[in-house]
Amino acid sequence: MKVAILTMFNGLSTTYSLVNVVAEQLKMLLNNNIKTKVLVSEHCPDNDRYGIFKDERIEWVKVSNSIDGEQIHWHDYSQAEGKVHESFFDEAEVIAEDLVNKLSDVDFCIMHDIHYQGWHLIHNIAIRKAQEKLPNLKFIAFTHSFPANHPPKKDWPLSARYSPMPNTTYVYPTYSGIPALAKQYAVPEGRCRVVNNSLNLLEDMSEEIQLIAENFDIFSSDILIVYPGRLTTGKKFEKVAALAGAIKTQSEQDVKVIFCDFKSADIKPKLYKRIIKESGFSCGLTEEDILFTSDIGYPHGIPRKTVLELFSLSNLFICPSYSESFGLTVLEAASRGNFLVLNEAVPALEELGKKLNAYFMRWDARNYGFDTSENYQPSEEAYYQEHGEIIVNMIRQNNVLYAKTMVRKRYSPQWIWKNQLEPLLEK
Repeated sequence: MKVAILTMFNGLSTTYSLVNVVAEQLKMLLNNNIKTKVLVSEHCPDNDRYGIFKDERIEWVKVSNSIDGEQIHWHDYSQAEGKVHESFFDEAEVIAEDLVNKLSDVDFCIMHDIHYQGWHLIHNIAIRKAQEKLPNLKFIAFTHSFPANHPPKKDWPLSARYSPMPNTTYVYPTYSGIPALAKQYAVPEGRCRVVNNSLNLLEDMSEEIQLIAENFDIFSSDILIVYPGRLTTGKKFEKVAALAGAIKTQSEQDVKVIFCDFKSADIKPKLYKRIIKESGFSCGLTEEDILFTSDIGYPHGIPRKTVLELFSLSNLFICPSYSESFGLTVLEAASRGNFLVLNEAVPALEELGKKLNAYFMRWDARNYGFDTSENYQPSEEAYYQEHGEIIVNMIRQNNVLYAKTMVRKRYSPQWIWKNQLEPLLEK
């Protein structure tokens, strides 16, 4: 499969929101190994290219914008009635011939605002002319602004902004706009689809986060837990894994755990990791649900800024630590919008947690001058399941946490690609 994106950009300024939308779609296509070409105006400067637009996998194609050696100047034909300038059809024919040549090797052509914008009327007409010679090419026409009202009277070619093109699916970024979109182009709503704009949270994050994302699914989970610490039994990593597994089993939600670990002299890392995993597996986690950052190239820990970035993606922080003098990671997790679950039996965590309105559970702990030991009835796993259900419900009912989770999960480029854009390319 080969896909063309027809934009007719004259430049690539990020202040033009459509440039950012196209950049994200390019990443989706390239990440899924789809051959891609981008069609821009002949006068789009090469030195404007940056980031994904400079990717060598992209076939960068310039569409003719000249006739008889003179630049074609676009006019804004947003009205439905009237006449076009005298050389309009000659100019459209030149562009159409170039489009036929440059679209002849693709299966799908994704157009952005070509049918919508008044100043793209000449390209609207040109692509219709080109289609006559490209009968097997499928078109996907994106509209990125509020659909225009279908006028009672209209003149050709201005009426092209309100007329359907054969073999074309019309796309809008929200479901609420589909009825208006269908009316603008006089097509059944069944010929319209929704492709939301995505938010690429990875875009400005560190290389460490990029590597973690390559090795672990940090976007699709309902519950994402991040637990940083020295790999010592005192930090009770295995309790985090066990509670995470119980939450997954009890709620039937997708749960992922990232341990930002670094080795300790207390216990061999390989042995303790096996104990942690087995605790999680026994309660419902799988191998794919757990990541140790030490296993992907960070045996001495990841940078603190990377931990903070991970906390900006996660929504649940569990700290069953046996002993703490303060608990700085609690503040870090809270500052990035995580639901806090702390060991009430540790005085420092209890004090801090009360100030932060944390949720408390009880694990073995060291207190001032004595140690405490918990006895769970009927079992520790039942205790985790009981509290796990409460925790999930509280996260669901928290509007801020719910919105944060939905942005990461539902509006990620991965979700948009798999559920909305890719299906359009399978028709």
